[in-house]
Amino acid sequence: MDIAIVGFGRMGQGIAGRLIDHGHRAIVCDPAATRGQVAELGAEGPFAIGQIAHLLTGPRIAWAMVPSGDVTESVLSELLRTLSPGDILIDGGNSNFRDSQRHAQQAREVGIHFLDIGVSGGIWGRNEGFGLMVGGSAEAYAHIEPLLVNLAPAEGGLVHAGGSGAGHFVKMVHNGIEYGLMQSYAEGIEILDASEFNLDLAAVTDAWRHGTVIRSWLLDLAAAALAREPHLDSLDDYVEDSGEGRWTVQAAIDTNVPAPVITLSLLERIRSRQDTSFSAKVVSALRREFGGHAVKSSS
Repeated sequence: MDIAIVGFGRMGQGIAGRLIDHGHRAIVCDPAATRGQVAELGAEGPFAIGQIAHLLTGPRIAWAMVPSGDVTESVLSELLRTLSPGDILIDGGNSNFRDSQRHAQQAREVGIHFLDIGVSGGIWGRNEGFGLMVGGSAEAYAHIEPLLVNLAPAEGGLVHAGGSGAGHFVKMVHNGIEYGLMQSYAEGIEILDASEFNLDLAAVTDAWRHGTVIRSWLLDLAAAALAREPHLDSLDDYVEDSGEGRWTVQAAIDTNVPAPVITLSLLERIRSRQDTSFSAKVVSALRREFGGHAVKSSS
């Protein structure tokens, strides 16, 4: 299948690359991308968004993979002006699900299908496969399902969650859970570090990876980070949040669901910007490990 990937950052490159690996054709739209970068991946471009109408035949598929907020609003508006009735527009970024419901309505008004797709897997998704949570019509989902199956891991990892907004809502809660998991690991590792035993944190976390009830991919990444840098001295203890944790806490409040772990993990990220904390360094390291996110240096 042919697809336009709008946004050529880490995630956009991973999605385009995995689709190309499975025999699909990808054209890239991103003014910051170079022809050499695009060609190295096996894609075509970079092109302007307005060229999509001439480069693809209907029903066209355009996947926006850009930061949430103003950039997404601008890109989706331009895509809605470029695409034609019957085409499919995808927002694969971490947009608020309420915004995705609004975007779906805007697309319906001009006859365009809109899918909101929550994407998990970070920089590892190109090789391991991406977890995909899809919201939108069954018709549009069925049309692009061959693409999604190729993007997902060999077994599982793909769900049509429901109507418009459902994909980004499920991804939002997924990220809220992620906040809590990372904070729990970070606090436990800090307790180890502060103990009287002068523990080898890399050895302990590596041992935990095998046979224990707390083994997970996040623990694998923590062990790898600590093996390279036992005290994470190069990292600042500042931990960013990209919005989903806040939205999950707000959803919990709106639905009267107590969510103390997720709420406190969000507050710990906010606290990390005010004083020093080794556990915040661990969370920062994990974000770098699984997603290639930028981190602050301690120097």
